Order: sequence, then structure tokens, then C-alpha cells
Amino acid sequence: MPATDVTPSTPSVTSAPEHGRRREATPRRLLMCRPSHYGVVYSINPWMHPDKPCDTGLALAQWEELRRLYTSLGHTVDVIDPIPGLPDMVFAANGATVVDGKVLGARFRHAERTAEGPAYLSWFREQGFEDFLWPEFINEGEGDYLLVGRRLLAGTGFRTDPRSHAEAQEFFGVPVTGLTLVNPRHYHLDTALSVLSEDEIMYYPDAFSPGSRSVLAEMFPDAILASPEDAAVFGLNAFSDGYNVVLPQAATGLAAQLRERGFNPVGVDLSELLKAGGSAKCCTLELRSAQAPRASV
Repeated sequence: MPATDVTPSTPSVTSAPEHGRRREATPRRLLMCRPSHYGVVYSINPWMHPDKPCDTGLALAQWEELRRLYTSLGHTVDVIDPIPGLPDMVFAANGATVVDGKVLGARFRHAERTAEGPAYLSWFREQGFEDFLWPEFINEGEGDYLLVGRRLLAGTGFRTDPRSHAEAQEFFGVPVTGLTLVNPRHYHLDTALSVLSEDEIMYYPDAFSPGSRSVLAEMFPDAILASPEDAAVFGLNAFSDGYNVVLPQAATGLAAQLRERGFNPVGVDLSELLKAGGSAKCCTLELRSAQAPRASV
């Protein structure tokens, strides 16, 4: 299960020959959860089939490979202890949203996952985070909240309540743009859209409502568009540090487009976790520290 096209452990810089963009990897602090209790024992999305066999040992090995990859790329990885009876806790991206050191807790739609929200919020308290909010409305963390520069793209349609978008904007103090998902196989925003840099994304247009597609085309006219084939293998459930883009190795079309833009695609095999509807980004929650004050002009 080795990762492919792995770059050196130090942050890398390159130039995109066609687009003239200089790429630089920025070290990040990430939170992950070991899939010690992983299994597909219920079905809350179209990917989950409890009647099909599931290999927890393989899931652990694939997850460990992802964790090692992140550290080899220069990122810091914190690990939250898994809790028995919460097989989806491995998908740390759903556990919260963190912007400027402020933590917006997650409130899950399905009863099977509701205990994950308090578990993650307790971890943040224990780690010394002081500014956090237990939400009034349902939101499923970075599954539906993705930060692009100083704007949150916010998904709704299947999981996150659209009323939570205003709650997030008020708490974080950054603008929030709502996007409606319409394809049940892309039930979270991070399964249909990936942030590549401060102003670049890639996404699958057919996962969104017509109005949301228009908004994305207006905001990101040069975005990378995923094919149905790459979207179907969860190619958009990817993590980018500004240069290295960790994504499912089966998403070969997206990898080629990323190389053309000067990014370094790094393919990983998380096929066992895909049985529960998750891949690289689902396993990864970014812990963004407070912004340094801007110098006066």
C-alpha cells in the first residue's frame, strides 16, 4: 500500500510551466484518529454495505501509511484516541472546524455518529484550545466546511443544516458561501470539492445544484474539473499543502491535471476506508492556528 510520487520530507517549491504559478508546501498541523474500531456496521450513505466483508487490519495499515506520508511531507500529526462503538470516528475531518484557533464543534445528523461531536470537542479542551462553540444547528465539520483563503465554502443538501452557515460566519468572522449538493454519493462537500491553494480548487460539477455550479464558476473560473470516473473513486477527497496533493491513487485524470498546474499529486490507497465513504481528506482535520496580526499600511 505504498504511496506514489512521494516528495522529499522538506517543503518543496516548483513552478507550473503552463500557468506560471509558484508552488510551495506549507507545513500544517493535522488531527487524525486511528481506525482501531473501524467497520461498516450500519448504512448512512450509499457507499456503506454492512453485508459486505470489512477488514479492520487492512484499514489500520492503510491509515498508518497515510499518517507516515503526512509526517514525511513535513506536517505535524496529532492523534485522538478512538472510542469503541464509534467506527466512523476515523473520519476526523467531520469532528470539528478550526479557523484561527477557534473551534466550531460538530453536531451530526445521524444518531450513529452523534457521540463523535462531544468526543472531539473534549479533545480540543484537553489540548488547551480556549475558544470553541457547541453548535445549535447540525454541521458535520470539515466534511461540509472548507476554507479557501479567508472564505468558508459551506456544503448543505444531505448533512449540514443551511442555518449553520450563518452560525459559522458569526463565530469565525469570515464570509461563508453556501453550496448545495444534489448527488447522494457526494453527501459531504469534501467528497465533491477540494481546496488546492489560497484561491484554487478542484470540483465535480455534477455534484452541485445549477445555482451552486454557477457560483463556483464565477468564483473559480480556472478550477480543475473532475471527470465522473475520478469523482467516483473519491478523487476529490484530497488534502493539499499548497504543493503536494494527497489523493486516491485511482484518480489518475485528476493527478495529470494537477501536474499540469505545477502541483505534486501523491497517490494513496485507502480502499478499505472507502467502503464507509471516506478517503484521505475525511481522515484529516486541519488545526489552523490564530492568524498573525496584519501590519498597518
